[in-house]
Amino acid sequence: MKKLTVGFISNGKSTNRYHAPFILNRRDKFTIKTIYARHPEKTDWARIEGVNYTSDLNSLLNDLEIDVVIVTTPHQFHYSYAKQVIEAGKNCVLEKPFTETPQETEELFALAKEKGVMLQGYQNRRFDSDFLTVQKVIESGKLGELLELEMHFDYYRPYIPESVKDYSPYLSYLYGHGCHTLDQVISYFGEPDRIHYDVRQLLGEGRMNDYFDLDLYYGVLKVSVKSSYFRVKSRPSFVVYGKKGMFEKYTKDLQETDLKKFYLPEGHPDFGMDTPAEYGTLIFYDDEGKYHEEKVETVKGDYGYYYDALYETLVNGKEQLVKPEQTKLLMKMLYEGVSGLK
Repeated sequence: MKKLTVGFISNGKSTNRYHAPFILNRRDKFTIKTIYARHPEKTDWARIEGVNYTSDLNSLLNDLEIDVVIVTTPHQFHYSYAKQVIEAGKNCVLEKPFTETPQETEELFALAKEKGVMLQGYQNRRFDSDFLTVQKVIESGKLGELLELEMHFDYYRPYIPESVKDYSPYLSYLYGHGCHTLDQVISYFGEPDRIHYDVRQLLGEGRMNDYFDLDLYYGVLKVSVKSSYFRVKSRPSFVVYGKKGMFEKYTKDLQETDLKKFYLPEGHPDFGMDTPAEYGTLIFYDDEGKYHEEKVETVKGDYGYYYDALYETLVNGKEQLVKPEQTKLLMKMLYEGVSGLK
């Protein structure tokens, strides 16, 4: 079985929390060979056994054994590093938000096509357990025709926007968090007929974007994507309404919670799994008009499914999980959403 050899650009939280644990849990498919960092001597994260840590970017880019390079730097460096990876003839996975502008995104995909390499956005949250469970409920047909779906990504962290004294579209809340939730919508429902943007700076003009509420319309269906830094009590993760019923799930996927505790997927089959207390509630009327209320067992999420799909693309020629058109649409939405703020 062919193994893919992986290199990383950056050795921070993203590499060590959201990528490496899932790759290391797939040792039959992947090997991490090299991690580039400007200061590889820093020990903020434990070293991965057998990995070469280097400050020489060219040694990574010119290594013929490396099949794919994963760029996990802060977003302002995504475009420049991805361009170097592509120009070196390497396949590239680029963290979210993908770039700062739609134009940069278009340029990178055009360059990847010219060089004959794969470029793909990293959208691990397509495999959040709550999102997968919503899909299961919708596809059961018990809700009937869909009318409305609300998804929330709330915090109570006022110290974050209060500490920011100027406005940057690329450091906005929409860019930083809408890149998760909007991709989920795009991946399942596709391109909307139209979008209504309500993107705010609750602390006033010239301050951080700390709130957004986007409505995406698909015929009769309205999908609302909402987030705030000022919610003392979070709203449900998902609420779905159909002509015959509704589904509500309060708690979010628990993979990130486990990762923060260094409870990693390798060797822990219960990693990220809900207990019955976290299950969502489905309420509906059946075809005979009988009322039902029941708990829905949460579908197991696994960010490593992204890498299973990447393997299928690079080794077996399957279509990309995150298609270029989806990433281009996402970047267009993010850019349009913050373009009126200052």
